[in-house]
Amino acid sequence: MDIRIHIERPEGSPKAGPVSVGWFLIDDKSSIVMFPPERVSFRDTNRSHAKSAARCPGVIQLESRYFMIRSPYDLHIGFERDAKGQAVLVNRDGAASAVRSNKLGQILHLVNEREWRYPDRPTVQLSLPYCFVCEETCYITQLDSFAHYRKDPLPGTIFGGRFPIHAWVRPLMWAFEWHDTGKDLIVKRGDPLFYCQFEADGPDRAIQLVAVERTPEIETWLKMMTGVSGLVNQTFSLFRAAEAARPENLLVPRR
Repeated sequence: MDIRIHIERPEGSPKAGPVSVGWFLIDDKSSIVMFPPERVSFRDTNRSHAKSAARCPGVIQLESRYFMIRSPYDLHIGFERDAKGQAVLVNRDGAASAVRSNKLGQILHLVNEREWRYPDRPTVQLSLPYCFVCEETCYITQLDSFAHYRKDPLPGTIFGGRFPIHAWVRPLMWAFEWHDTGKDLIVKRGDPLFYCQFEADGPDRAIQLVAVERTPEIETWLKMMTGVSGLVNQTFSLFRAAEAARPENLLVPRR
C-alpha cells in the first residue's frame, strides 16, 4: 500500500517548493579531479515488473533523498608502528602510487592516537573541498554509502555527522575508523565515499542541489569559522553567532 503524506502550505510560501541546497568547493586547486555530488539513483535496474523494487515509491523516495560523493583519489594505505611504537600510515603503492607521497601527506591524516575513540582503532581523515549551504533551516547528515556494494569491504567504518548548513559551513572530510589494521585500506577513484542527506522544514519537500559561486561574502563568512575547532571544545555553541553573521544571499548559481 502506497501511503503518501501531503502537507498543505500557503500558496506562494517560500517553503512550498523544493529546498535549494548550494554546493561549492572551498578551493579551486586541483578541482578538476573532483566529482560533482550526484543523486543516488539506480537507473539500470529492472523496472519491467509492476511489483519490482525499482518501481516501489518508498524505494524511489529514499534513494532520491541521498546525494553521493565519490573518491577523487586512488589510495592503498597500510597501518604500521615504527621502531618507537608510533602509529604511521604506509603508502603500499610506493613509487607506483597515483598520488605522490608529498601530496598524500596533505590530503590524508592519521589522527593523534590520544584522540582515537578506541585504543586499537586508528582514525584516518581524508580532506575534501566540498561545502554545502542553505538559506533556510537545513541540516546535513553525512553517512556511509550503504546502498553501494563493495566486493572487498573496507576494514572499518566511517564516521557520520550532522550539523546545520544554514548556520555553519565547513568542508566535509571522510573520517575512517580502522577496525582491522591487519588489512589495508584500499579506495579506488570513483568509489562512493559517503552519502549526504538533507533535512529541512517538512518531510515532504524535495531537495534541489545547486552549484553556487564561492562569492567574496561566502569566503569572508567561511574565514570566521575556519580553525575554530582547535580553539573551543564545542563548536555547536557558536552556531547562533555564525548564523547571525551569515550573508544575505548565499546561493548565487555558478556561471
